[in-house]
Amino acid sequence: MVDFTLVHEFLEKIEADLKMLGLNLDDFFIDHICYRVSSTLRYDELKSELEKDHNLLHEAMISNRPIATFKLFKPIVYKHHRIPLLELPAPKEEADYKEGFEHIECVIDESFVNFSSKYENVDFDWKGAQKSHNPELRLKLGKLSVKFHHTSLEDVINNEVK
Repeated sequence: MVDFTLVHEFLEKIEADLKMLGLNLDDFFIDHICYRVSSTLRYDELKSELEKDHNLLHEAMISNRPIATFKLFKPIVYKHHRIPLLELPAPKEEADYKEGFEHIECVIDESFVNFSSKYENVDFDWKGAQKSHNPELRLKLGKLSVKFHHTSLEDVINNEVK
C-alpha cells in the first residue's frame, strides 16, 4: 500500500527546497501528488489496493505506459493544503524508479513567462511548456520536483471524459 505516513516528510522537503529558491508553497494550490513505482507488477498491485478505498478517476496510456489518477477518499492534508488527487504512473521501460512520492503539481493562474520572471534566480525546465496537452513548467529539486500547470488534473480528466 502507499505509505501515506511519509507524505508529510516529502512535502516538508519540497517546501524547504522551494523556500531556499524564494518560492513559498503556501502561494500555490497543490493539485495532486505523484507516487512512483519500480515495476508494472507493483503498479498493478497498488492500483488494485487504491481502488478499494479511493475513486479511480481515470487511467490513460501516456508515453506508452498507463497512468492512474485517484480522487482520494480523504484529501492529503498538509498545513492549509488539501491535496485531492494521487497520480500513480507505471514506470517507463527505460527508467529506473525508486518507489515513493516523487513530485507535486500546482496550478497557477498566470503565464509561464510572467510566473518565471518573478523568480529570475530559478532554473525552470521549459521542456514541457510547449506540450499541446496540459503544458507544464517544471522545477527540479534533486530527485524531487514541482510542476506548474494552468489547469488542474481533475479538470483535464473531466474534459477528456466528456
